[in-house]
Amino acid sequence: MERNKIIAKHFREVYFGGNWSTSYVKQHLSDVSIEEALQQVGSLNTIARLAFHIHYYVDIVTKVLEGGPLDGKDIYSFDHPAFENDEDWQSFLENMWVAAEKFTFLIENYQDDKIDDDFIDPKYGTYYRNLQGIVEHTHYHLGQIVIIKKMLREQN
Repeated sequence: MERNKIIAKHFREVYFGGNWSTSYVKQHLSDVSIEEALQQVGSLNTIARLAFHIHYYVDIVTKVLEGGPLDGKDIYSFDHPAFENDEDWQSFLENMWVAAEKFTFLIENYQDDKIDDDFIDPKYGTYYRNLQGIVEHTHYHLGQIVIIKKMLREQN
């Protein structure tokens, strides 16, 4: 199997299920209320901040895969929009799922013979490193979301 197809498969699985860990983003965020999403646990990030952070990098790299510039700054990656109500939160989640499907499609259709090319600038490494990095980054923050969600539900 081509590496772009493998990365796309892993990305789809971390968002929508079927991965080895049997834990995925949609599973753990779909039943989170706006109150839970915004509730602070100690000094940890909120679920909303982590979800936005995951989505932020998917959105930036999607634009690159579509032929656009690399336009993002790490300092903004936790600055989620104001979620005034559950409708805002649910709309954000729906946008995450749509964006994840689009990202998966773009990876699947990326030329596998270009996967080792520099990602915009050599200082960022290759497309492979960045696409696989998005999968790893998502798994990492998903673990945080799962723990925070569990903590919130145990204290309530």
